[in-house]
Amino acid sequence: MNYTWSIQQSMHWIESHINEAINTEEIAAAAGFSMYHFHRIFQTEVGMSPAAYVKIRRLAHAASALLHTDERILDIALYYQFESQEVFTRIFKRAYGLPPGRYRKTMRQVIQKEEEEKMEKQVNGWFLSGSHPFNYEMGVDRKVVHTGKASGYLTSKTVQDTGEFATMMQQFKADRYRGKRLKLSCFIQTQDVEGFAGLWMRVDSASDDVLQFDNMSNRPITGTRPWNHYTIVLDVPENSAVIAFGVLLSGRGRVFMDQFSFEEVDEKIESTAMGTEGFLADEPVNLLFE
Repeated sequence: MNYTWSIQQSMHWIESHINEAINTEEIAAAAGFSMYHFHRIFQTEVGMSPAAYVKIRRLAHAASALLHTDERILDIALYYQFESQEVFTRIFKRAYGLPPGRYRKTMRQVIQKEEEEKMEKQVNGWFLSGSHPFNYEMGVDRKVVHTGKASGYLTSKTVQDTGEFATMMQQFKADRYRGKRLKLSCFIQTQDVEGFAGLWMRVDSASDDVLQFDNMSNRPITGTRPWNHYTIVLDVPENSAVIAFGVLLSGRGRVFMDQFSFEEVDEKIESTAMGTEGFLADEPVNLLFE
């Protein structure tokens, strides 16, 4: 059974209650499951417990508040449901490597230096492509973050219509995944997307034939959406040579991405491929448009 929609609903609920006292029973109820069943599927889909996820999101919100507001550390700690400033400091230092006060001072200096240099946006390992990449910009954002200190972003600059698109992407050899089913996961947030945004992955042969592909066009992300978890599952045939992946943005808007991960899964996890064996069906379909 595919639980993606239920997990996304639960994450949406978490984001809207992030500064409130919540527990796993309430999150499970919002997703429509018993606590035990919900805990199991959340752990399987996301790789951590619901309680651990709530904690990292609260820490991320608190880190952003440290950098972009002048609120007292105590007030930030209590607002995001930490018992005290001491507890918050201990948990924050364990996650970010610095106590809150030093983090605020150090990271503000880093951000100021980046802004002063105004250097061309380069993101290690990633490149910009698409139909009109020159009408878009990619980079690293330290204010809108899902977990940790930064996220990647892709934003429109001089886009004229929704037919234009760009992708922030990378590619790698398929060798270690041949003959396996591969799950790509990522957290995504969008702002004012007029066309659509989505996670995508493609598996190519050595002769550049497309063997497997999914770009979430049948489940697009539009408008303004909070952080949520998205997945693609594709088979990697034995004749695969290259795996490409990334996040695309069609038309105007802005999309943030964080925590890409790859995982080998078994046949119990359904493939999201758009068609079987590449784009070719066994025979023609829908000839009468009925």
